[in-house]
Parts: sequence; structure tokens; C-alpha cells
Amino acid sequence: MKLKKLSALILVLLLAISVITGCGNQEAKEPEKAQQTESVDSNQGAEASAFPVTLTDADGNEITIEKKPERIVSLIPSNTEIAFALGLGEEVVGVTDFDNYPKEVETKEKIGGMEFNVEKIISLNPDLVLAHASTSQSAEPGLKQIRDAGITVLVVNNATSIEDVYQSIDLIAKATGTADEGEKLINDMKAKFAEIEEKASAIQEGEEAVVWVEVDPTLYTTGKGTFMDEMLTMIHAKNAAGDQEGWVQFTEEDAIKLNPDVIITTYGNYIENPVEQVLSRKAWVEVNAVKNKRVYDVDPDTVTRSGPRLADGVEELAKAIYPDIFK
Repeated sequence: MKLKKLSALILVLLLAISVITGCGNQEAKEPEKAQQTESVDSNQGAEASAFPVTLTDADGNEITIEKKPERIVSLIPSNTEIAFALGLGEEVVGVTDFDNYPKEVETKEKIGGMEFNVEKIISLNPDLVLAHASTSQSAEPGLKQIRDAGITVLVVNNATSIEDVYQSIDLIAKATGTADEGEKLINDMKAKFAEIEEKASAIQEGEEAVVWVEVDPTLYTTGKGTFMDEMLTMIHAKNAAGDQEGWVQFTEEDAIKLNPDVIITTYGNYIENPVEQVLSRKAWVEVNAVKNKRVYDVDPDTVTRSGPRLADGVEELAKAIYPDIFK
């Protein structure tokens, strides 16, 4: 059990590192985003769901999908969550060992973890494999074997912002004949974000809480160019590490100097009693968040996984940081 928890924690850190890489390459990725949008049939609504459909994926591959996929394998949990949110639960036949949402994924065939099982994937006879740009280069030999078996592989962009998530949803929706559902899903997310921002507008300048987000007990935190930083900005909170870029590790001395008003941990799924562990740190007794017992653990999947539940993650953060406003 401890080994499984450690493996899951390693995956979270690797995904966080992939976000750093994504941020560093964001400027180079801009033409790719435009290419992806422009290469799709410009028709809207039902016409956009017609097949065949041709798209350019995140690795620059031009993909033609002849008919609506009936059997889909997902190589990363964020792709899986998007597929299910688009109503493709029955079509999904294979997911990774780390997929945990929605509950229905428990009944799906498992195709491996950070290293997927090519033979298992091919045996599932999928029409479409949803890969991911964060791992596509290291996984290229396996992806090539899948392509050589006559299976379509679509590499989904490595989202480093909420806007990027919309693009991921749009790409998967158009590839699976669910363009209308994709548009509705994106609009629903935008509406929820707008509602949260409206409530957050009650927080005046100078009243913003300073928040330290702790990704794991070794004091990794979130800087600019990450979902968490964007979420904190949306709810009018100040990121204690907002002058840093990407996901960074602090020394204990430097973290204490930030003196945050609130501490958010995101590793309660892997480590027991994270809040109590933070509150018991002897060196942190004078930190505002510890003195006032304002330490909270949130579900890491809702605040770091690039899928539809990011809106839920923002709301969870808001309720923890500003409970009086977000009741």
C-alpha cells in the first residue's frame, strides 16, 4: 500500500514537472495551437461532428478520423475525464492504472501506468487512442507500434492554463463526434468560473489572503504559469510564491519567511493527516496560517488535473480561503 501511494505521489510530481516544461515551451507552442484550430472543419454544431474529420494534433500530426470512434483508450487521467464529461463513458475501453474519476473507470481495462502496455492496448482493438503531449516524446516508440497496428493516435495538448483546457476539450470533442457536447462543457465551465469571480469581487484590494500551496511535504509549491496560480488570481488571493515560475521547491527557512495567511496542501490522497503534519512543525509556529490554524487539504486532482473539474477545484479553494464569502 505504501509503495502504491509513493508511486502515485511520484506521478503527481512528474506531471507537475511536465507543467514546468509546458510553460517553458509555451511560446513555441502558440503556432501549434493555431494550427490545431485552423485545421479542423470550420462548420459548427452538427456539421462539425460529421465524419471524416481532419485535425492536427499537439505534436503536429495531421490525423484523419473516418468515422465516429466506438472504442477509445486513454493514456492519461485528464483525457479520460474529458471523454467521460463528453458522454463517451461507454466508448472508453481502456484507461491507466492512475485513473480514478469518474467511478465508472474502475470497470475499465487497465493499460499500465507511466509506461503503458502496448500489447494490451492493441488487444482492446480501439478506434482511437488519446495520448498526451506531456509524455508523447518519451512514449513515441510505443505510440509508433500502436500506429503501425492501424490504430489512430491523437496527441492532446499539454494544458498549462484554463484556456488550454478548453482547447483540449475542443480537440477531443471534434475527434469523437461530440462537438456540441464539447461546446456545452466549455460554456458550463466558463459560467461557473464567472460565478466564482463575481463572488470574489467582494474582496477588496489590500484584503487578499496570502496563500502558500504545498504540493508535497518537501516544500514544492506553485508559481506563475500554473493552474494553481491562475486559480488563486481568479478568487482574489495572493500566491505566496507568485514571483517564482512554474513548480518550485523552497527551503524551510525561505518558506517560513513568506508568512502566508493560509496554507493549502494537495497531498492528502497520499499522505495521512497532512494538515496535522503542517500544524505540528515546530519551526512554523509563528507563521500566520499555523498560528490561526488556517491549514486545509484539497483534492489534488481537482486543482492540478487539466480537465473539466478545474471549476470544482477553484470553488474548493475559494471556500477554504474565503469561507465567509463562499459559503
